[in-house]
Amino acid sequence: MTTLNNSAGAAAAAPSRGLWALGWQRLKRKKVGFVSLWIVAVYLLLAIGGWFNLVGASWTDEIAVPYAPPSWVQASADDVLPPEPTKPAQAAPIVTMTPEEDPIGAELQQARQHVGEYAQAAPAKRATLPFGADLRGRDVIEKTLKGTSTSIFVGVFGAVAALLVGCALGAAAGYFGGRVDDALGWFYSVFTSVPDMLLLLSFAAVSGRGITTIIAVMALTSWTGCFRLVRAEYLKLKGREYVQAADAIGAGSARKMFIHILPNISHLLLVQFSLLTVALIKYEAILSFLGFGVGVRQVSLGSMLAEAPTELIQGYWWQMLAVTLSMSLLVTAFSLLVDALRDALDPRAAVQ
Repeated sequence: MTTLNNSAGAAAAAPSRGLWALGWQRLKRKKVGFVSLWIVAVYLLLAIGGWFNLVGASWTDEIAVPYAPPSWVQASADDVLPPEPTKPAQAAPIVTMTPEEDPIGAELQQARQHVGEYAQAAPAKRATLPFGADLRGRDVIEKTLKGTSTSIFVGVFGAVAALLVGCALGAAAGYFGGRVDDALGWFYSVFTSVPDMLLLLSFAAVSGRGITTIIAVMALTSWTGCFRLVRAEYLKLKGREYVQAADAIGAGSARKMFIHILPNISHLLLVQFSLLTVALIKYEAILSFLGFGVGVRQVSLGSMLAEAPTELIQGYWWQMLAVTLSMSLLVTAFSLLVDALRDALDPRAAVQ
């Protein structure tokens, strides 16, 4: 009599997890990287709020006296600029014509009857603010929130644009090889032969100021690292079995490049995107500090840093402190997150 193995009570096999699921599990076990992820998420929400004018929308309002100190600082009388003296009211001009002779006399007489209805006294400006004010009496907190949003906007979209350029060129060079690789390699060598900052300043000086301009400039000057990484990965992966199987069923070159090969290097592109974002936020600060960044009616962390030397000479340090704290926390969190992502998404660790 044949005995049958009863597998009804056997435990079901655990479903296999992909690279992203394993990476998320390892990232949650890294406390520093996980905390950095939440800090970066808060900054991104702050940036989105700034883009839609939900955060820092009133940064241009002059609500305090010039250089009003922080409310938690014991300020002396010399720390705050005195308010501008009010001009004495000028005497009414002598009218040499009668109301009947005045062509607008009737209108003036009617308007004088309603002067009290339209007169509005300007609100008194505050002597202190939670984190102080700048030269024009604008709130440093509102200004820092809006400036941080602008810097993140430039860094994120500049990194996305640079990633698209570098990924497209690197994929073409690595997949096709031959003359295409030689031509793109020569183009890459021309860009890398010039120092990054010099190339960035040259493009910025020619293109002018503005957020859109600086994003385009950064995309055109920061794609080289992504190009080198993607080209090397395509050279390595284009001969793998799954690419040959796609070729056997008649898949075109574009499908093999961007449907079969590209998803297998997406974890590397995520790390590269994080690195580019940190670098471009720093580049934006440098460009705005040198006068090649955002426009005069816009604010960023770099433009706020440009005001700092004059303020520090006069002893007004609170705007410099706010920018330093905001930028240091942002860059540090991004850098720690990049290290955590690099470890969490390492395919060799996923196999273990």
